[in-house]
Amino acid sequence: MAVSGGVDSSTTMVLLKEQGYDIVAAHMKLWDYKDVGGETSHDGRCCSLESINDLHAVCNAYDVPFYVLDFTRQFKDDVITDFIHEYRAGRTPNPCVRCNTHLKWAGFLKKALELGCDYVATGHYSRVAYDATYGRQVIRRGVDATRDQSYALWGLTQEALERTLMPLGEYTKVQVRELAQRFDLKTANRKESREICFVADDDYHRFLREWEARQGRGFSEGDIVTADGKVIGHHDGVAFYTVGQRRGLGISNPTPLYVLRLDPEGNRVIVGDDDDLYSREFTVRQINWVALEAPSEEFSADVKIRYLHRAAPATVTPLGNGTAQVRFGTPERAITPGQSAVFYDGDVVLGGGVIESGKIS
Repeated sequence: MAVSGGVDSSTTMVLLKEQGYDIVAAHMKLWDYKDVGGETSHDGRCCSLESINDLHAVCNAYDVPFYVLDFTRQFKDDVITDFIHEYRAGRTPNPCVRCNTHLKWAGFLKKALELGCDYVATGHYSRVAYDATYGRQVIRRGVDATRDQSYALWGLTQEALERTLMPLGEYTKVQVRELAQRFDLKTANRKESREICFVADDDYHRFLREWEARQGRGFSEGDIVTADGKVIGHHDGVAFYTVGQRRGLGISNPTPLYVLRLDPEGNRVIVGDDDDLYSREFTVRQINWVALEAPSEEFSADVKIRYLHRAAPATVTPLGNGTAQVRFGTPERAITPGQSAVFYDGDVVLGGGVIESGKIS
């Protein structure tokens, strides 16, 4: 059982124990405040000392063996390094997707199997089960649409899904809180955090500057330009901007201007009107097909382009080598390179990948 220190994973642990599973709990130590900075309070988020102490108490109360697994080196290599590289390259990454794929269902599952466990379980609000229609293990949206986390799980393999339990996919957050109260869990009223776990103050600009400064690196200033190349301002580094951004540009204009795209090679931030943010087409790379074998013909799906985006109807055209072209029926706003595009058939995740590029159309 992967336990973070929050109410969801603690409740999952007790639910599975009540169902008769023999539980071993493990906390993945991914980072330290001394490395990532930004500590504002002891909020009990994952990897903090407070969360580990609370987990000790919960596991002791339910007679569950508890381990802390040190994944800090792998997390730095696979998640933080990629996070910084992507921002420098003018993309906006989703580190949770990478962490799920490369750590929670790779390194963590490997450790669980070494300990003789049959499954790994998490507190994700999604559902995993074999589906005869697809003839494969599938990921479904959680019943609580406000907490569904299927979007961040597209990188999981069939082998990993066969050994995965996610019981909270059948519950709402309110119900989970009620269960935690009934179980008398110390974490029952723990405040939840939706920020990036290793950016505790939710200030990724501060994180990037401090981390890179320790590596002896900085960011180059450049121009903010309109789509026709007119210089209207200056920026501190393309890494500090994202497609669709309006605030914090430091420019004045009679009408609001938004970031349309980033040009890391030319060290430029290109801005324009809100209408210019809408487009239909984009390409996707690094695709992992979940409910399907890699398709060879185009198909229709609902496609979600960021966590809070409402999936929209689109045509997906496979291009081979883990890539595809996506075309929405109607233009969507701020299709952002680096974010994930996830393909759905109803509530089933067909697959997903990383948005590479888009074009105004």
